[in-house]
Amino acid sequence: MEGEVEEPGGHGGGGAGGPPLRALCCRELSLLEFPDRYVIRSADPDAPNHAFSIGRSDGLVEPHSEDLSSLTPSKVSTIYGVLGIIRLIAGTYVLLITSRKEVGTYLNFSVFHVTSMRFLSCNGALKHSTSQEKRDEAYFMSLLRTIESTPGLYYSYERDLTLNLQRACKLTEERMHKPLWKQADPRFIWNHSLMEELIENKLDAFTIPVIQGNILSFQSVQFTLKDSPARITLISRRCNRRLGTRMWRRGANLEGFTANFIETEQSLEFEDYKSSFLQIRGSIPLLWEQIVDLSYKPQLNIINHDETPKVVERHFRDVMQRYGETIAVDLTDKEGDEGRLSHAFAAEMEKLPYCRYVPFDFHHACAKGNFDNLQLLYDQIKEHVESQGYLLINTDGEILLEQNGILRVNCVDCLDRTNVTQSYMARKSLNLQLQQMGAFSSSECISMYNDIYEKFKILWAEHGDEISLEYAGTHALKGDLVRYGRQTVGGMIKDGISALTRYYLNNFQDGIRQDALDLISGRYSISRSGPSPFQLNGFESLSYLPVASALIVGGLTMTTFTLNQVGRGTQHFISSVLWAGLTAGVVALVKANGKQFCSRPRLCGLFTMEGFVLLLEI
Repeated sequence: MEGEVEEPGGHGGGGAGGPPLRALCCRELSLLEFPDRYVIRSADPDAPNHAFSIGRSDGLVEPHSEDLSSLTPSKVSTIYGVLGIIRLIAGTYVLLITSRKEVGTYLNFSVFHVTSMRFLSCNGALKHSTSQEKRDEAYFMSLLRTIESTPGLYYSYERDLTLNLQRACKLTEERMHKPLWKQADPRFIWNHSLMEELIENKLDAFTIPVIQGNILSFQSVQFTLKDSPARITLISRRCNRRLGTRMWRRGANLEGFTANFIETEQSLEFEDYKSSFLQIRGSIPLLWEQIVDLSYKPQLNIINHDETPKVVERHFRDVMQRYGETIAVDLTDKEGDEGRLSHAFAAEMEKLPYCRYVPFDFHHACAKGNFDNLQLLYDQIKEHVESQGYLLINTDGEILLEQNGILRVNCVDCLDRTNVTQSYMARKSLNLQLQQMGAFSSSECISMYNDIYEKFKILWAEHGDEISLEYAGTHALKGDLVRYGRQTVGGMIKDGISALTRYYLNNFQDGIRQDALDLISGRYSISRSGPSPFQLNGFESLSYLPVASALIVGGLTMTTFTLNQVGRGTQHFISSVLWAGLTAGVVALVKANGKQFCSRPRLCGLFTMEGFVLLLEI
C-alpha cells in the first residue's frame, strides 16, 4: 500500500502476531540530583546498566559509567521516560515524563498516555547573560511550560506506534530489533526535533518516539460478538511537518505538506483475525490563510501564486506513493468564502487525472443533523472504497488482504465534518470486515447490535474530541451526530460553548501556542545574535484582550453613568455624549486594528499576502 518514499525501519515487537520482545527503551528511570549535574539512570531490570548525566551549568550531556555508590544525591525521584533535550539562549532543558497511564495493549504491547511532563532546567549560565537575553529566555521558558500541558501524547517502550499495521507486517526481522527511533516514521514523531541530542550521544535506550494522536483503551470498545471476544481501537497519528494551531496553520506549504494532516487507523481483532482500515485527513492543499482579527469568522484569503499547481501535485504525489489510489472528499460549503476555496481546489484537482476528487456540501446535504444523508456520498464512492479494501491478517501474521488505496477527507478545519464523515466510512468498512471474517452474514451490519454500535459511536466521538483539542483547543462540534446520529439540545449547548471557546483561543491564546509549537518542533532556531524576537513596537507591545476589553468596558461604564445623571443638568448631558463618542471611537479603533489586538505568533512571523513565501516554507 505504501511506497518506500521514506523508510522508517522496523517495529519494536515480535511481529504482528508474535510474542512481545523485551522493552527496547527503559521503562522506569531514576532521576538523581547532584549539585553540579543530574544523572538519569535506568531502574528497568531489562536494561540495568544505562545512565547519562547532564551538567547543571553547561548542559553537557554524557553517557554515564561512574560508580555513584559513594555519592549521595540531594534528591532521587522516579520518572518514566526522556522525551528529549532543547537548548535555548542561556540554558539547556530536558523534557521528562513524570507520570503516565497505561491505556491498553496494542497487538500484545502496552501503550501509555503521557499524563504529565516536566522540563528539567540546566541553566546555571543564565546569570552571566545580558538583561535582554534573560528576558528572552524567560519568554522561551514560558513557551516550554505551555508544551508541558500538550494533550494526546502516546508511546510504547516496545513497539513503534508511528507505523500502521500494514506497514509493520512487511518489516524484516532485522529491523524489528533496531532502536525505536530508527524504526519510526519521522512524519509522526511529535518529539522528533527534541530527540536529536539523545541520538547524537547514542542514548538509544532513553530515546522514546512519541505520537500525538488518539489511542483509546481497549476496555471501552471490548465486546462479545456471537460468543467470541472482539476489540476495536483507533490510532491517529498527527504529522509534524506543518504542526500548529487552527488559525495559524492553514493549507499547505511549498513542499506540499498540509496543516492538521492525520492518519487514522481503525483496527479490529476478532477470533483468529486482525484487520485495519486507514483514512487520512488534511487541510486543503492550496496556499491560503485566515488571519484572526476579532471577527467571529475571519476572512479567508486564497494566495494566488505560480507555485500553487506544483504544491497540489507534490501533496497528492506523496499521498499516492505512500498509500496508493487516492479519493479526495471535499466537505466544504459551495457558497461564500468556503465556496471560493472549494472551487479553487476543484480547479487544481482537474489537473490531476490520477486522483478522484469528490465534492460534497456537508452542511447542505446533512442540514438539521440529517446524518443518514452521508449515504449519498458513500453511494458515489462505494465502488472505489470497497475496491481499495482493508488489511486482513491471520493469527500467524499472514496477510490475506491488503488495503491498496486511501480515502482523504477534508472540510475547512478537518475537524467536525471530517470526524462525522470518517466515522461513517469506518462503519461501512467494519461491516465488510466482519462479513469477511464470518461474524456477519451479507445482510448484517453493526447497527443491528445496539450495545456494540453504541460503543463504536462513543469511540469515534471521543476520538474526534481529542483531535479537536490538539488543533483547536476544544472538543469537536457535531459530536452528537457521531454519538446519537442526531443533534440534541444538550449537544447544541455544548457546541455553542465550544464555538465561543474556540473564538477566545483563536484570538487571544493561539499565537502563544503556535510559538511554543514552532520552538519545540525545531521550526524556529535559537540564536544569540540578531534582534530579539520579542522586542515589540506600537500595538504589539500591548496586552491583547485586557487592553481592548478595558477600553470598551470603561467607555460603556462611563457613558451609562453620565446618562443616569443627564436630568441633573446640561453638563452631564454633554459628558454622556462625549463618553458615548469616545466609546464609539474606541470600538471603531479596535475593529479597524483587530489583528493587532489578537495574539499572534512572533517567532516565525505572521502570514501576510506580501511575505507569505518565507512563512509557507516553515
